[in-house]
Amino acid sequence: MRKFILIIITLIGINAASIAATIVHIADPATWTYSELKQYVGQTVQFDVPFYVCNNYSGLTISPRRTYSPTNQALPLSDNYYSILSLNSTANITLNNVSGYHRLGERLHNLTVKVNSQTSVSLVSCDWRGNTRADMEKGIDLESINMRGEHTILVCCMNLEYYLVENLGTGYGPDNQSDHNKQRAKVSKALAKINADLYGFVEIEQGQSALAEIASDLSKNTGRKFSYIDDGGSASGSYTKSGFVYCSDVLEPYGKLRENNTGVQKRKKTQAFVEKTTGEKFLFSVNHFKAKSGQGSGDNADQGDGQGTYNGDRVREAKSVISNYESDRIYYGDEDILIMGDLNAYAMEDPITVLRDKGMIDLHRAFHADSSYSYVFRGYAGYLDHALCNNTLLPQVTGMVAYHINSDESDSYTYDKSDDQTMFRSSDHDPVLVGLRLDSTATNLEVDITDKTDIRYNDGVPYIYGAESGHYILYRIDGNMVSHNTITAQEEAITGLTSGLYILNIYTPTNEVKQAKIIIQ
Repeated sequence: MRKFILIIITLIGINAASIAATIVHIADPATWTYSELKQYVGQTVQFDVPFYVCNNYSGLTISPRRTYSPTNQALPLSDNYYSILSLNSTANITLNNVSGYHRLGERLHNLTVKVNSQTSVSLVSCDWRGNTRADMEKGIDLESINMRGEHTILVCCMNLEYYLVENLGTGYGPDNQSDHNKQRAKVSKALAKINADLYGFVEIEQGQSALAEIASDLSKNTGRKFSYIDDGGSASGSYTKSGFVYCSDVLEPYGKLRENNTGVQKRKKTQAFVEKTTGEKFLFSVNHFKAKSGQGSGDNADQGDGQGTYNGDRVREAKSVISNYESDRIYYGDEDILIMGDLNAYAMEDPITVLRDKGMIDLHRAFHADSSYSYVFRGYAGYLDHALCNNTLLPQVTGMVAYHINSDESDSYTYDKSDDQTMFRSSDHDPVLVGLRLDSTATNLEVDITDKTDIRYNDGVPYIYGAESGHYILYRIDGNMVSHNTITAQEEAITGLTSGLYILNIYTPTNEVKQAKIIIQ
């Protein structure tokens, strides 16, 4: 049931003008719609909880929560699915009188608005916090790649949104050389900022020129030597593929590239790599499943369950990834596999369920629970860009993150619509990063986090230290949120936890985000 707690501030003996200026305080709003604001027309309202920017494509839509694609957090057509649909329908207030550029996910604290009419709300004042371009430049998100110790290999997978070099002006990707130069500049800045040791790309032009160009730019911009895997193909029109670029100072390929051409061709590939310093090996599988667009028939028709068209093909592609893994692990002589790419399916949709049912662990949910996303469609966040691994590689994963330099940006900053020279909106998908510390003997997931975070223990009870006036979100390792509270004390106890593994996100008063794993015996 929805509840509003209203506190109307009044003073004895004030005049009519002062009464009109009275601010109505609303605490913990579950929903915020035009119909509910009808009673406050002509008044000033202040909300006692932070709001989030949910859409910046046409005005600025805000809500007391970030809005997510239903099938990213709930099984299709489940009760939770319909609950999320209902919640999303209430996040439809467009805020007027806003200056400056604001990204999706930015938080509005101490939000005060003037309700002009039943359909018009104007910003009076607020304190903007978090998820800004400045935060991304500082690399705040990147801290998550070392949640369980320091990585020795950083893997990045990214959808490059039609990165073309040779076949320009096809209606997909750059229309001309000038557009390509701008696309190249934005992408190269993003990849150099990430500075990974191994890149998997999707939506990159077939042939070798695009991969060669990116490897050359990385070598120039990072001072390290990068190479690419030559798959022997040539460019043809605007057709794209999956491909690999790696730092040859750190890694070397093992065996030959293996392609899986079930469904869409040249978009599912696996290559093994060896870490030069340790001799440790792992399989890297990069995939780009069939898109949701177009008209399908049979099990490819839209079933009305939120999964869109061609779900049948994507399920078959997921099954083929598992089938090919069984032969790939024999060919390469190693069990450890990291599966990444744009699977065009959200976290709880059938293709991902196929992978999880076969033992693959969803690293988004393992490290970030329901808060993870890499793509935003019509204001709804979720992740189509996945990172999964099997249980032998999991102990060797130090962390993962979707680096939000693209999905929260307005598409008005793309290379073909602006002269923006930054790395932001270099694609419509966020790059996904995974940290690895390869050790074939690693089996212990227990790590000491107390020296890396603001967590201390007293008689087995975890305390958040030094984040007073911030807030935290606590998840179970399976992705279910346990609690979400304001931190009111210098040492805030987290009590009532049963045995198990938890992921804790701490949002400090200075807008830093810290993450930790909590193990309750």
